[in-house]
Amino acid sequence: MADTPKHVAIILDGNGRWATARGQERTAGHEAGADNIVRIARYAQEKGISVLSLYVFSTENWKRSQQEVSALMRLLVRFFKVYIDEFMQRHVQLRVMGDIRRLPFATRQSVKMGIEKTAENDGVVLNIGLNYGGRDEIARAARRAMEDGISSEAMTSDVLERYLDTAGLPPVDLLIRTGGEKRLSNFMLWQLAYTEFYFTDTLWPDFKPADLDRAIEWFGQRNRRFGGV
Repeated sequence: MADTPKHVAIILDGNGRWATARGQERTAGHEAGADNIVRIARYAQEKGISVLSLYVFSTENWKRSQQEVSALMRLLVRFFKVYIDEFMQRHVQLRVMGDIRRLPFATRQSVKMGIEKTAENDGVVLNIGLNYGGRDEIARAARRAMEDGISSEAMTSDVLERYLDTAGLPPVDLLIRTGGEKRLSNFMLWQLAYTEFYFTDTLWPDFKPADLDRAIEWFGQRNRRFGGV
């Protein structure tokens, strides 16, 4: 049987549908989803989870309406401003996966502030995917390795892994996807090689600590062989 997962990744799906079902704008769902990130992060820390990786904004999400994208960017500024004091009190360390250079200036500055201010914290790592895509991450890692002079002969999976956005973090034990879909959507393609996948119909704003408990309980029943017998 598997132990409690140390690294849990979540695809936060269902914010828009949650809002639509209530007759609200999609942005209301994103606001509810942002607040739920903090609730689940608090509980994950209590459960002894070391790293919580969250798919917040993908490289494909730029295809959404300009109104929705702009609202999401403003929401990110609000998120870091409102919760940074709590993150400091709880010793949460913020990390980001993805190429944040494309984010608007105010959003980018808020992200950098959060990363820099919490860099020395030694509690749960909240690893947020912003302008993130698994394929893009691998391509960026390969470019950085080549820029460092790594030859094709010297390029191994262990070497490339050091250039990924998740360098230094433990492997992902459990992936949770909310909202009913059963696909990875270009999320952490490298890191999920031996991850257990848990899918739930619950929309992200409705995903509660009890839902995380169910996912962890399910994970605990898995027999993880990592290619062995």
